[in-house]
Amino acid sequence: MKKIIWAFVALFSLMLSPANGQVGLGIQGGVNIATASFDKEILDADNVTGFQIGPVLEVMFPFTGVGFDLALLYSQKGFEHRDEGIVNDFLEVPFNLKWKLDLPVVKPYLAAGPYVSFRIGGDQDWEVTYGGITDQIRSKNFAAGVNVGGGVELLNHLRVGLTHSWGLTDNYSVSKGNLGDVLNGKGKSRTWSITAAILF
Repeated sequence: MKKIIWAFVALFSLMLSPANGQVGLGIQGGVNIATASFDKEILDADNVTGFQIGPVLEVMFPFTGVGFDLALLYSQKGFEHRDEGIVNDFLEVPFNLKWKLDLPVVKPYLAAGPYVSFRIGGDQDWEVTYGGITDQIRSKNFAAGVNVGGGVELLNHLRVGLTHSWGLTDNYSVSKGNLGDVLNGKGKSRTWSITAAILF
């Protein structure tokens, strides 16, 4: 078993060597257009705008057009409810498999993969009252989901992309009611991200 593990480590190191692969390290930033999906009887959520920024690593395997990227992002997500923005700060780690068409100047790419995120800022609990009914909303500390996106890489250094993220975990819980008439619901994040990255 140890020999198999060391063989995989050696193969992975060989793929990452400058002579056999393309490795890029850079910084990525962008705009998040986020909301959350609830049962409409529980809560009607609208879009809220945030941003993301952080380092990104890209590894492309030689002669295949296939690779992956990994990022560590400070990312703002949430939703708007009754004109109040419910926004949290997350430390987000997306890992995407990537296919890139190797053209001389403009290289289109597709990417997809999972992400995990950890709440690091913003209130955990909100109370929003409208028409005598109070919605009690709680943000969870951990979230996970999947990303699907694509874009173009220009001159091997500038990357512009569009990504859609679906939360797979319940990112928010809500209790809604008055005078003991309580409805309970859960919501999952949905986010469109427009991003740009500079790779070195």
